[in-house]
Formats: sequence, structure tokens, C-alpha cells
Amino acid sequence: MMLRRRLLKALAAAGLLGPAGISGLIRDALASGNAPVAPGLHKMRGSVSVNSKPAREGQLINPGDTITTGRDSEAIYVIGQDAFLQRDNSTVSFGADTAQNLMRVVTGKILSVFGKGARTIQVSTATIGIRGTGCYIEDEGAGATTRTYFCLCYGSVELTPSAAPKERETYSTKHHDKPMYIHNDMKMPKMMVPAGVINHGDDELKLLESLVGRWPPFYGQGGSKY
Repeated sequence: MMLRRRLLKALAAAGLLGPAGISGLIRDALASGNAPVAPGLHKMRGSVSVNSKPAREGQLINPGDTITTGRDSEAIYVIGQDAFLQRDNSTVSFGADTAQNLMRVVTGKILSVFGKGARTIQVSTATIGIRGTGCYIEDEGAGATTRTYFCLCYGSVELTPSAAPKERETYSTKHHDKPMYIHNDMKMPKMMVPAGVINHGDDELKLLESLVGRWPPFYGQGGSKY
């Protein structure tokens, strides 16, 4: 519990969690100690909607729901053993069939941490099969020349670009080892090209994992509980 308290206070002091909605997130996290917090929307800033209706803190995210953030907005939410930080101007949908464990990033930016079991993430340029994973995605949306940024922060993935399925790759990482851009432009010699680490950090991963009672595997406090 002391570890989570120090982490949340450091994030708050750094302004990472934003000026609004922080008290409820800290209260829930501290009250739960090292146990997972209750599922639902834990922090919102700006314009956030669920299924085109204004969202509210504590609201559950159910199979089939679509979460949308507007300009200068963000949302932190928990679904089962998974936690998400959805940034501004982003739309993310979850499959109606829970057995499919499907998440679709329609457009925008999202940092995600997942518990045990396989998940499938659909983006505009690829199908991403993951297991025991933290990952960050920036998707430019559908289009012949758009691209998706994907960083497997840790865990395992099978990554299949839609425009060139034969380029499918299966790999594992421990700490942001292989970020890449996935293209949808057939003029490109390869659909997947190396990239750097952008727009996400370890403190955010620690926060998300703490909400579901885990720590990232790169963190020196016993690792995660996958």
C-alpha cells in the first residue's frame, strides 16, 4: 500500500493525472491497498462519452460499449483484469461477445495493460494478438496511406499487417524493446518499420497495473502477477 501511495503522490505532483478527477482515483487506489480497484471509469478529464452519451465516474464499461474522448480529454478505466488510459480525440470499442476478448481502436491513442489470457486488438492497419501485455497504440484511422504506432511495452504479440499478412511477426519484449509503425500503403517496401518510444512512459504503466493489483514486470518490486 505504501508503494502505491508514493506512486500516486508522485504522479499527482507531476501533473500526470491532470487537475480534475484525481481525488477519486487516489481514494479508490489507497483504499484498496494492493488489491484491484472496482471496475469502471476511475478518472475523466474533458469530454468523455460512452455510446455517444456523457460518461460519469464509476460507470461500468460493458461488452459492446464504445468510449470516445474529445479534444484535451482523457479517461482511465478498468475492465476486469485490464486497465486503460485513453487519450484525447480517441474512439475505442469493445466486442459484444466477451469470449472473443476483442478491442478495436477506431482512431486515436490508448495505453493498455492486460491480465492473463489472449486478447485481440483490431486497428486500422493490423490485427494484434496479445498475451500478458502492456502496449501503447496511436492510430490515425482508416485510409490508404494512414499508419498505426504500436509499442509492445512488455509481453508477447502476434502482429499481422492487413495490407501484407505474409509479413506477420511473433515476438516478445521486456521493456519497450521493439516499437514500430504499421503502414497501410502498398507503395511502402515493408508495412512494418522500426520506430522510437513516443508519448507514453513507465509511470503511466505502473499506475494502470496498480489499479488491477499488479506491477509491470520491469518494476523492481516483485514484478507483475501474471
